[in-house]
Amino acid sequence: MTTIETIRQHRSIRRYKPDPVPDDVLTEVLEAGIRASSSGNMQTYSIIVTRDEALRQQLYEPHMKQRMVLEAPVLLTFCADFHRMRQWLKLNDAPDNFDNFMSFMIAAIDATLVSQNVALAAESHGLGICYMGSTLANCDEIGRILQLPANVVPVIGFSLGYPDENPALRDRLPLDGIVHYETYRDYTDERITEIYAERNVKGWKRYMSAPRLRKLIEESGVENLAQVYTAVKYTRQSHQEFSQTVLDYLVEQDFMN
Repeated sequence: MTTIETIRQHRSIRRYKPDPVPDDVLTEVLEAGIRASSSGNMQTYSIIVTRDEALRQQLYEPHMKQRMVLEAPVLLTFCADFHRMRQWLKLNDAPDNFDNFMSFMIAAIDATLVSQNVALAAESHGLGICYMGSTLANCDEIGRILQLPANVVPVIGFSLGYPDENPALRDRLPLDGIVHYETYRDYTDERITEIYAERNVKGWKRYMSAPRLRKLIEESGVENLAQVYTAVKYTRQSHQEFSQTVLDYLVEQDFMN
């Protein structure tokens, strides 16, 4: 497939064949990853490749017991990493200005760009991936399991392997509801309703077709997809707790001076 075709065919893969990812394929995919743009060409990220079954067992809990953590042959964790850069600065008697929140944001963006390059390269080889938001949400536990030093924080992770399922493509909001030309154009209530019309139908149908999710929805008493997002999936309490986890870990990892 062309690059555009690969992008258009993306879907999250949660079931994997047991076949290992060949070393040469993994290396090529990772090499494609590090060709991503990087702020100042500092490459302030690290990639942790986890294939060891015992380690994946440890990561299962902080990754919110998602089965692909155990079933996929590879887990990739993309970390914001100024540890290496700061050590290089010290060796060269250069000022160290990277122990602050802005530095974390720069490194987190670097890691995000690399992760998407790796994802596209992997999919071009017929591999599947599934991003896991649990990487940032439980960055402290994952960081300790992966033995990350100061100034390194896991921000993005995904499972990697050969797909054992062929899920349908997910709907996307219409382009003209997302793209703004020249300046931001705010939305009327009517326009918001138009933009989310297809999502309201297809998203609700998808959640209600899964027995476990349907049970949660029915027990919670929600009436529409918007309520599913904030009353079932992403509650205020959970987001406040995860926010505090990240902030506390940034302090612990010397990113908040």
